Amino acid sequence: MAMIEQPAATADRLAMGHDSAPERYQASRIAHWDRVARRWPSRKGPGRAYQARLQRVHRFLVAPGARVLEVGCGAGDLLAALAPAEGTGVDFSPEMLREARARHPQLTFVEADAHDLEQVLAGKRFDAIILSDLVNDLWDVQRVLEQVARVAEAKTRVILGFYSRVWAPLLAFAQRAGWARPLLPQNWLTVSDVENLLELAGLQPIRHWQEVLLPLRVPLLEPLCNRFLVRLWPFRLLALSNMMVARRAPRPLTAEPRVSVVVPARNEAGNVPAIFDRVPEMGAGTELIFVEGHSTDGTREAIERAIAAQPVRRAKLLRQPGRGKADAVRTGFEAATGEVLMILDADLTVPPEDLPRFYQAIRSGHGEFVNGVRLVYPMEQQAMRPANFVGNKFFSLLFSWLLGQPIKDTLCGTKVMSREAYSRLAANRAYFGDFDPFGDFDLLFGAAKLNLQIVEMPVRYRERVYGTTNIQRWRHGLLLLRMSVFAAARLKFF
Repeated sequence: MAMIEQPAATADRLAMGHDSAPERYQASRIAHWDRVARRWPSRKGPGRAYQARLQRVHRFLVAPGARVLEVGCGAGDLLAALAPAEGTGVDFSPEMLREARARHPQLTFVEADAHDLEQVLAGKRFDAIILSDLVNDLWDVQRVLEQVARVAEAKTRVILGFYSRVWAPLLAFAQRAGWARPLLPQNWLTVSDVENLLELAGLQPIRHWQEVLLPLRVPLLEPLCNRFLVRLWPFRLLALSNMMVARRAPRPLTAEPRVSVVVPARNEAGNVPAIFDRVPEMGAGTELIFVEGHSTDGTREAIERAIAAQPVRRAKLLRQPGRGKADAVRTGFEAATGEVLMILDADLTVPPEDLPRFYQAIRSGHGEFVNGVRLVYPMEQQAMRPANFVGNKFFSLLFSWLLGQPIKDTLCGTKVMSREAYSRLAANRAYFGDFDPFGDFDLLFGAAKLNLQIVEMPVRYRERVYGTTNIQRWRHGLLLLRMSVFAAARLKFF
């Protein structure tokens, strides 16, 4: 098929001095994939195991019912496997699209060149944009990624998969043997190459990892290699496919949002006046939401007195229906009216004066989930016991590996996100189940599952001046280990 000739595309070619090389390159690719479509319409073979694994990976990354665009969709099997509410496939091969429309009539397929996406998709928006095994086959990767950035929203996740050069000799052999679809000469981009091109195109890489160690159906051995060994060094260095998730480069919010600060409070009566005095006004207005958790020291009465004494301060008091900090946080978030949601521990070991830093990270767009970090600056002498400090260091390393993003402090109580992000996280909570009494891990795991951009905010951790901690280091430490094993099964070895 001839490429769709849009004005923007024509201008670009004129600017290149009528260079015909891109057109020849694309024409050869279209002819090649047309031949492949005619020769391999429904062929089964060793490559089916690789495609099945990719479908499983993408189903993990994209929730059913999403709006999904696949660029370079081929016959549309990967797109159909995601069960999208709105599925759009773009490809320049008419023969591939003929097969796609016959096999998946519930989806929309557009015949167009990937370099001209914005022209053919103007006005459409997507939750996920997939480029699977495409970037190595493109003439101008940066231009295609720029087109992707223009049709992406702030919450859109861009998912890329591309072959590792380590497999170049084996793929060439498999093609000659007729075990894999033939390819024309490839770009063979590295992970760092793609990260650089994403940033040049106005996209921000979030994380990357490796997939598929054994692209063959071998009982027992295939799941061992592709679910477990590929996650571990040095096996992951031999993986066939590099995977990457990115988002549109951050942009500041157009208007100042309202802020809700949720304060779980159990036996914290002595800290209540300081919370009212020290929590600053942020954004278009700040509300304090106290969730009192069955205190025995008069915390509820202290909050009622403080609310009465400061009627100009937007504040409300809720009685916690269940037990544990996680239940308190969820109760507070459900009652919140702000567009930005914050958690502040009532012990004031994280200074309320630091909250504007968290707010700015969300307001600027740099972070979608902001996690407080107590382990950067020196902390006050009695702020954290040595055993707790060692435990936090251990879990920070473990969680960084589990989540695929750096996590230096897993148990800092101060976490901030947008209401929209929390709503998506809560809707996806059934994936993990209700297993976290602390609330910190429920949020961290959920943010990682949604591929939110997690940023860390260093704070100076202070000594508690009233009351005692509710953390029981050994019992809760064992609980954290059990939760980590569970999360590994759901996040890493799926």
